[in-house]
Amino acid sequence: MMKQYKDLLQHILDNGDKKEDRTGTGTISTFGYQMRFNLQDGFPLLTTKKVHLKSIIHELLWIVSGSTNIKYLVDNGVRIWNEWPYQIFVKSDDYNGESMKEFIERIKTDVGFAAKYGELGPVYGRQWRHFEGPDGKYVDQLAEVIEQIKTNPSSRRLIVNAWNPPLIPEMALPPCHMMFHFYVRNKKLSCQLYQRSADTFLGVPFNIASYALLTMMVAQVCDLELGEFIHTLGDAHIYVDHLEQVNLQLTRDCRMLPTMKMNPEIKDINDFKFSDFELENYNPHPLIKGKVSV
Repeated sequence: MMKQYKDLLQHILDNGDKKEDRTGTGTISTFGYQMRFNLQDGFPLLTTKKVHLKSIIHELLWIVSGSTNIKYLVDNGVRIWNEWPYQIFVKSDDYNGESMKEFIERIKTDVGFAAKYGELGPVYGRQWRHFEGPDGKYVDQLAEVIEQIKTNPSSRRLIVNAWNPPLIPEMALPPCHMMFHFYVRNKKLSCQLYQRSADTFLGVPFNIASYALLTMMVAQVCDLELGEFIHTLGDAHIYVDHLEQVNLQLTRDCRMLPTMKMNPEIKDINDFKFSDFELENYNPHPLIKGKVSV
């Protein structure tokens, strides 16, 4: 029913302190919090406001593909990563006053421009699928962990890590959801995510749904049932310009969770497409808008 999420918001309001942040917006911040979602109870997509599932699915497929360029997202109408490359473009010598809309149109239509200014650096997709170590060696962490789940499910090393310190300066945004850990028990797959920085109004509902979906995908390709998604937060915060929206959400009742259906024919993590997912019985409260802090 997603009461866990409302409890998180209330916890921050009750226990948080005002804290300055990198964006200059200001937050109400707490440190250290955990939510647990039994994935047998339904797909944990927020019902106290409508969440844009199309963006969540496309972003996850984009990361799983190993891509770090926003062109795939832009071509599919997903805007969630646009602000960061646009800010980099604005600071460049090639900037001539183009609006965000004009920037995105050039990403869509100009291959060379997209290659140069749509690139986010070595962010999630690169770290999940091509984590570089010494001497140019790399690890496809996602493929390796799936193979380990299949062949050695009792392992305590079923980990994918996106935090690669030498490459952080090259990233448009260092990983917020930075490490996840799978666990198999009684033929059920669970996943725990550690998120260092959690924008609880805008980001966290996306993160919950995205990692629940990833757990479902990995469980299917490994022929396992669903266990829990466990979401562990470091700096859990509400931006001060989201307080009105948060308080509105807290007045809304939680509704029944929807069901996510996936194409059962898919047995390789690389083969999932957008059309392989279908959400049923999603009946949320209306959308609540909020500004992203960059």
